[in-house]
Amino acid sequence: MTMLDWPGLMRAGLHGLRLTPREFWAITPAELQLMLGTTQAAAPMDRQRLDALQRAFPDDAKDMNDGRN
Repeated sequence: MTMLDWPGLMRAGLHGLRLTPREFWAITPAELQLMLGTTQAAAPMDRQRLDALQRAFPDDAKDMNDGRN
């Protein structure tokens, strides 16, 4: 279970973002993180990353039939 830093979140929301208490308590912690720009979401895959994955995990001829014999 992840414990949230409520005092820190409240400071960030009420003081940093200047939300009213009503606005602060109406949003979810995930929405607050998004507003603060602190989400840990990975960036979308770009062409360079796709090419690196294809080099690291090349398709073998035996994989080309999708498991059909």
